[in-house]
Amino acid sequence: MTVTRVAESRTEFKLKSLPEDAISSVKFAPKSNQFLLVSSWDCSVRLYDVSANIERHKYNHELPVLDVCFRDVVHSYSGGLDQTLKMYDLNATTETVLGDHKGAIRCVEFAAEVNAVLTGSWDGTVKMWDSRVPNCVGTYNQGNERVYTMSIVGEKFVVGTSGRKIFVWDVRNMGHVNQRRESSLKYQTRCIRVFPNKQGYVLSSIEGRVAVEYLDSNPEVQKKKYAFKCHRIKESGVEKIYPVNAISFHSVYNTFATGGSDGYVNIWDGFNKKRLCQFHRYNTAVSSLSFSHDGSALAIACSQLDETEAEDPKPDDTIYIRYVTDQETKPK
Repeated sequence: MTVTRVAESRTEFKLKSLPEDAISSVKFAPKSNQFLLVSSWDCSVRLYDVSANIERHKYNHELPVLDVCFRDVVHSYSGGLDQTLKMYDLNATTETVLGDHKGAIRCVEFAAEVNAVLTGSWDGTVKMWDSRVPNCVGTYNQGNERVYTMSIVGEKFVVGTSGRKIFVWDVRNMGHVNQRRESSLKYQTRCIRVFPNKQGYVLSSIEGRVAVEYLDSNPEVQKKKYAFKCHRIKESGVEKIYPVNAISFHSVYNTFATGGSDGYVNIWDGFNKKRLCQFHRYNTAVSSLSFSHDGSALAIACSQLDETEAEDPKPDDTIYIRYVTDQETKPK
């Protein structure tokens, strides 16, 4: 298979005034390729205007922040090791504590379908919050396992836990779980993202693999699911296998990017089972990825994640903004 390798170019640049510790999450604003939220182990949440390459706002938690999301262009939500969900009004520069969990908040997502915020925690639950006032409207057990990753598109809400369980919910009716599944990958789940068309999800593991799964339980549909190896590098006859930390969908073309601890970003056409391209190698592990809503820009966060392979000196925590082309992201 020929792979288009794409070098650094004018279409890619580094953000200025970056966090001082590992970057846990990057997310573009809905309906914008200008504003990017970034959460970090330096206990900060930052808002960048990427078109001007400036940091617009910054606020802090007491402990490292693990995830962040927008409600709209002027409101953000964040959570982390301090177990507290914060809402921040970016216009008024005011923050509101919406509530807390009994463990670290690992994932924060906004459910536009029901105008609510969803948090997934290491306490084994997902909570749903009123998006405007401090009010928890429901707590949902996820098999008593730590929540490691969550994704929502429309009403479809998929949760991945520490014991390789997958829970599929409908946010309009959280009274019962729609499907309980086990990951088709043998190793720990790292990231899940729902297809933009809501038909399924892509899941990655710590062992250099990605699975493409379908939600419809019809056996004919289930025949389409598959998994593949990626983010592996052969060096002098030995294959090194890396975690696949991040997935982001191009919502126009239904293609997706993966980022691994090997420092590479790959773009995949999941429906045609093809790799479209691979970017140049980044300075350290890719920790988070976010396509803008129109797919024109991809935010790439690079931070050393794997403590067993600590590099000395520690590589810089960086965020690249890459303006991608149809050649890189459109199915061939």
